[in-house]
Amino acid sequence: MDLGLGGKGAIVTGGAQGIGAAIARCLAAEGCNLAIVDRRSGDDTAAVVGDIQACGVKGMAVEADVSVYSDALAGFESVVEAFGSVEIMVCNAGITWDGVIWKMSEEQWDRVIGVNLKGYFNYNKVAALHFKEMKYGKIVNISSINGLRGKFAQANYTASKGGVVAMSKTLAKELGRYNVNVNVVAPGMVLTEMMEGLAPEFKASALAETVLGRFATPEDCAGLVAFLCSDQSKHITGEIIKVDGGQYI
Repeated sequence: MDLGLGGKGAIVTGGAQGIGAAIARCLAAEGCNLAIVDRRSGDDTAAVVGDIQACGVKGMAVEADVSVYSDALAGFESVVEAFGSVEIMVCNAGITWDGVIWKMSEEQWDRVIGVNLKGYFNYNKVAALHFKEMKYGKIVNISSINGLRGKFAQANYTASKGGVVAMSKTLAKELGRYNVNVNVVAPGMVLTEMMEGLAPEFKASALAETVLGRFATPEDCAGLVAFLCSDQSKHITGEIIKVDGGQYI
C-alpha cells in the first residue's frame, strides 16, 4: 500500500535506536524527509541518518534533551528550515528508572517524568503551534500498555505513560478542528536495547502473558505508526492502539 507520505517532513524523538530508529527507517522508506532527535550523537545516530539518506530522502540528526522546551523549539525550527515543512511528529524518547515507591527517589521520579511526559509535552506543543497554522498534521505518541494497567516497581514510568495517553486524548479534542490527528501506540514488551537489561524472570513472565507467544519487534510498531501518519488514517484520532501480541488482554 502506498501511504502517500512522499516529500513530507517528519521528526522522531528518541530515533537513534530501538523503536524510534525503526520508525525513522520506515517513514524514510515511505518517502519522508526525516529528522531524528536524540540526546546522544555517535555511531548509532550516524547509522540511522545514513539509512534514512539511503532511501533517497533528506535525513538529519538533532542533538537535544527532550525535557528542555527551548531545545524542542529550536530543534523543530531547524528541521522546518532544512526540509521546508514538517507534517509529522512522532514522540518516542523514553527512559526507565525502576523501583518500588518506598525506595524511589525524587530524582528517579523527576527524571523519568521529565523525559517521558514533559518531553512529549514539549514536542507536542511545538508541533501543535506549527500544525495549527498549517491546518494539517499528524502526531503519534508512543506510550506503553503499562501506562494503561500499571506495573510493579514502575510508578514513575507508568505515570508518565498514562499521562501521555490522557494528554493525547486532550490534544485530539483541541486540534481536531485544525485537521490534526493525534493518536497513541501502546506497545507491550518489545525486543529493544531497553529490554536487554531486564531480569530473565521478568522476560519470562511477560512472554507468558503474550497470547501470540512472541515479543514484538520494533518493526511491528513502526508499520502502525507509518499508517497513523498517513491520510489512510485521516478519520482516526484520539485512539490508543496496542501492539502487544495480546499481552494486555
